[in-house]
Amino acid sequence: MAPFYAVKSDNVLKRAEELQSVGQDEAALQALHEVILSKRSRSNPITVMEPIMLKYVELCVQLKKGKMVKEGLHQYRNIAQNTSVNSIEIIINKMLELAEDKVAEARAQADKIAVDVEDLEASETPESIMLSTVSGDQNKDRTDRAVVTPWLKFLWEAYRTVLDIMRNNSRLETLYNSVTLKAFQFCLTYERKTEFRRLCEILRNHLMNVAKYSHQPHAVNLNDPETLQNFLDTRFAQLNAAAELELWQEAFKSVEDIHTLLTTSKRPPKPVMMANYYEKLTKIFMVSEDYLFHSAAWNKYSLIERSINKNLTEDEQSRMASIVLLSALAIPIITTTKTRPGYVEADEYRVQKLNRLSMLMGLPGHPTRTGLLKEALNKNILSRVRPEIRDLYNILEVQFHPLSICKKINPIMVALSKDADLAKYVRPLHQVILTRLLQQLSQVYTTVKLDFVLNLASFPAPFSYDSATIEKFIMNGCKRGELNIRIDHASQSLMFETDLFAPPKDTVTEGIQLQSSPADLMRTQLSRLGSSLHAVVQMIDPSVKETAKKAKQEVLQRALAGAEEEHKAALARKGVIEHRKEIIETEIARKEKLIAQEKAAIAAKKAEAEKKRLEEEVKRREEERLKRIQDEIQRDQAKRIAEEISTKTGLQLRPEEIEQSDVKTLMDLKVSRLQTEQKELSERLKQISKRIDHTERAFRKEEIPLLEKDYEQQQKIDKAFYDASRKAELVASKTKFSEDMKVKARLGRIYNDYLTFKHRIEEQRNSATEALRNEMQALIEKEKKQRIDTWRQKKNEIIKAREAEEAERARREKEEKERIEREEREKAEKEARLAAEREEYAEKQRKLDEIARKQAEREAEIERKRLSSKATPPAREFYVPPARKQEPAAAATAAPASSWRSRAAAAAASSPDRSGEWSSVPNRTERDNRDKDTGAYRPPQGRFARPEGGERSSQGNDRYSRGNVPRYGQGADRSGREGGDSVSRDGDDRSGPRRDSDRLPRRNVAPGSANKERKW
Repeated sequence: MAPFYAVKSDNVLKRAEELQSVGQDEAALQALHEVILSKRSRSNPITVMEPIMLKYVELCVQLKKGKMVKEGLHQYRNIAQNTSVNSIEIIINKMLELAEDKVAEARAQADKIAVDVEDLEASETPESIMLSTVSGDQNKDRTDRAVVTPWLKFLWEAYRTVLDIMRNNSRLETLYNSVTLKAFQFCLTYERKTEFRRLCEILRNHLMNVAKYSHQPHAVNLNDPETLQNFLDTRFAQLNAAAELELWQEAFKSVEDIHTLLTTSKRPPKPVMMANYYEKLTKIFMVSEDYLFHSAAWNKYSLIERSINKNLTEDEQSRMASIVLLSALAIPIITTTKTRPGYVEADEYRVQKLNRLSMLMGLPGHPTRTGLLKEALNKNILSRVRPEIRDLYNILEVQFHPLSICKKINPIMVALSKDADLAKYVRPLHQVILTRLLQQLSQVYTTVKLDFVLNLASFPAPFSYDSATIEKFIMNGCKRGELNIRIDHASQSLMFETDLFAPPKDTVTEGIQLQSSPADLMRTQLSRLGSSLHAVVQMIDPSVKETAKKAKQEVLQRALAGAEEEHKAALARKGVIEHRKEIIETEIARKEKLIAQEKAAIAAKKAEAEKKRLEEEVKRREEERLKRIQDEIQRDQAKRIAEEISTKTGLQLRPEEIEQSDVKTLMDLKVSRLQTEQKELSERLKQISKRIDHTERAFRKEEIPLLEKDYEQQQKIDKAFYDASRKAELVASKTKFSEDMKVKARLGRIYNDYLTFKHRIEEQRNSATEALRNEMQALIEKEKKQRIDTWRQKKNEIIKAREAEEAERARREKEEKERIEREEREKAEKEARLAAEREEYAEKQRKLDEIARKQAEREAEIERKRLSSKATPPAREFYVPPARKQEPAAAATAAPASSWRSRAAAAAASSPDRSGEWSSVPNRTERDNRDKDTGAYRPPQGRFARPEGGERSSQGNDRYSRGNVPRYGQGADRSGREGGDSVSRDGDDRSGPRRDSDRLPRRNVAPGSANKERKW
C-alpha cells in the first residue's frame, strides 16, 4: 500500500527532494513510483501530477530505470490522454531530452578518457599488451563500450517505450510522428543500423495494427487526409534515413510502405514527395543492379523534377537528360539473372517480380529497353544530352560497324569514367557493347576466330575481357536463346549458326539489321511469294486493280455514311454510361452517408454511455477515495496512539489488536495507563524525596568541621599570592618608566626640526589651496554669468510667448463676443418673425371660427324650418311596459326635437336599466354634461376643454379652436376638426380650406346611447 503522504501530492514531492538531498535517490524514486501507480492518482488533477512526473522521469533517467519509466508513462498516458495531451508531450520531451543529454555527456567523457594519457611517450603498457592479446578492439572502442553504450541502450529503450505508448492513438499522433523523427535522427547520428532495422519493423507493425484496432476509441483513422499525410511524411523520412545508412533492403520496404499509403490516400501526393520517392528508387535499383527499373525511375524522376522546378539551368537539364539516356542505354540486352529460363516456377516468379516493381513505379505495364529509349527520343532528349553520350547512342543504336565499334566507344568510356555520376554505368555499357558486337558479327560472318573477336572486344583496364569471360557471356546468351553461337575449341573459332525455324528474338530485332537472316527469309517466304503473285496478277489483269479501287471507294463511302450514326451512338452510349455512373455514385454516396450517420449515431451512443460510465466511475472512485482516506486517517491515528502508549507506558500492542480497536478504545486505554503511571510516579517521588532529604542532612552535618579547616588554608594561600603579585607589579612599573624617559629624551632632540618642516609643508599647501580656490571662484563667476544670460534670454522668450498668447486670447474673446451678439440678434429677429406669424395665424383662425359659427347657425335654422314645415314622423316602435302605456305619449319626446340629440334623449328616456325597471331620470354624469340651452350631451370639461373666454392657449397644446366643445352635426368631426381646422397632439396647428368630407354624416342615435359616455 502506498504511504499516507501519497494522498497529498505536495508531500511526496517534498519527501522525494529530501531523500534526494541526502543521496537516497533510489528511495525517492520508489516513493514517486508508488504514488504514480496508485489508483488514487487517477483522480488527481493534471496540475498536481505533472510536477511529480517530471521529477519521476528525471530520477528514472538518472538511475537508468527503463522498466519503471515505462510503467509510469503508461499510467500517466491513461490519466492525461482525455484531458491534457500537451502535458504528455511535455513529459515525454523532457525524458528524451534528459536521455540525449546523458548520451552527449557520456561521449564527452569518453573522448576525455581517450585523450587523457599519463605518458605520451610510452606507446604501450604491459596492461594494454595483455589486453590486446584477448581483444582486438582499440582503447577508444573499449571506452565507448564501457561509458557510452549503456546510455545509448537506455536512449534506444526510451524511444521504443515512447513509440509503444503512443501507437494507434489519434490524440497522440503528432507527438508520435515527432518522436519517430527523433528516433531516425538518433540512428543517423550514432550510425545504429541494427536499431534502425528494428525501428522500421516496429513502425511497420504499428501500421499493420491500425486496421486491427480501428474499433477502439481514439484509434488512428487512415481515411483522414491529415493523418495519412503525417504517415507519409514519416515514411519518407524513414526512406531518406535508410538511403543515408545504405540499408537498401529497408529502403525498399519503406518504398513498399509508401506505395501502400499512396494507394490508400484519396488526395494526390505532392510532386516534391514523389520526386524524392523516385530519386530514392533510382539508388535502390542501382544498388540491386536492376538497370531496367533504374532507368524507368530516372525517367519518372526527371519528368517530375522538370515540372516542379522551372528554374533549372542548362547544365542541370543537360546532366539530367544525359543520365536518363545513359541509364536507358546501360540496360543489358541479355539478362544476367541466375535463374535458368524454361522453368515455369522461375518464369512465374520473374513475372510476379516485374508486376510488383511496375506497380511500385506506377507503370501500366512492364518497361522495356526499347520502350524507354523511344520515350526518351519522343521527348527530344538528344538535343539536351552531352555530345559524347549522343555519339554513344548513335554508335550503339543507329550505326552498323562491327569491326570498329569498340575503338569508337573506348574514348567515350574514358570520358564517362571521369564523371562520378556517370562512372557507374560504364560496366553495364560494356556488356551492351559486347552484345551489339556479337549481333553485328553474326549478320556478317559465319565463322570467326576467337582471337579476332578478342581483338575487336578490347577495352581499357580495368574493363578488359579475357577469353573465359567472353565465353561465359556467350554461353549465357545461348542459354537464354538470345544468341546462336557454337565455340570450337579445337580450331579456336566461333561459328554463328542459324536455325531456319527459330522464332524471332526481340533483342535481335531492336538492333541495326544489315540484311535479313536465313531464319527471317524462311519465315517470310510465303508472304513474299504472295506479294509477288499479287503484283503479277495486277500486271496481267489491270481490271483487278480497278475493282479493288472501286471496292475501296465503296468501303470508304459506307464508312463516311455510318460515321455520323456511329458518332451519335457513341455519344448516346457515353451519356448512358455517364448517367449510370452518376446513379452509381449517388447510390454509393447515399450508402456512405447512411453508414456515416449510423456510425455517428453509434459513436454518439457509445460516447454517451462512456460519459455516463466515466461519471459513475469518477463518483465511485471519489467515494472509495474518501472512504480510504477516512480509513487511513483512523488507522494512522490508531497507530499514533498505539505508539504513544508504547512510548509513554511501555505497553506493546499487537498489530491485530491495533487493527481491531478503534480510536476511542485506544484513547481510553491510553488515559487509564497514563493515570496509573502518574500515580505510581508520584508515590516513587515521595519515597525518593524522603531518602534524598535524610542523605543531604547527613552530608551537611559531616561537612561543617571540614569547611572551617578549608577556610583557614585558603586564607594563607590567598595572602601569599597577593604579596608575590604586588612585588612583580612594582618591578614592571619601574622598568617601564625608565624606558619611557629615555624615549622622551631621544625625541626632544628633533622637536625643533619637526616644527620647521611642519611650517614649510603647511605654507606650501596653503598657497596651492589658495590658487585652486581662486581658479574655482573664477570658474564659478563665469558659469554664473552664463546662466544669468541664459535665464534672461529664456525670460524674454517666455514674455514674448505670453504676449502672443494674450493677443491670441483677446482675439478669440472678441470673436466670441461678436458671435454671441450676432446669435442674439438673429434670435431676436427670429422671435419677432415667429410672433408676427402667430398673430397672423390667430387672426386667420378667428376668421375661420367665425365662418364656422355662422355656418352652424344657418344649418340649425334650416333644420328648424324643415322640421316645422313637415309633419312629425311617426316614432319607432319600442317595447313599453304595461305600466307605462297609460302615460301620455308626450313623455317619449320629453326633450326638444330641435335636433337629432333631442330625439336621442327622448329615446333614452324609454330605455330600461339593468334591473329591468324603466327610468326617465338620466345619471349624474349625463345630467351634469348636458348643455343648459339645448339639452344636448357634451363631454366633460377635462384636459380637452378650452380656457375661459374661448382664447387659444399660448403653449399650443389645446386641441380645439372654439370656446365650446364641438358637437356632431355642427361642423366638427370626431378628431376635433372644425371649419376645416386641425390641431395635432404636439400642438402644431394645421390650417386649410374646409372640405365637405371633414363633416360627419348625420345619423340617428340608437335608444339608450345617451346613457353611454362618449370618449374623446
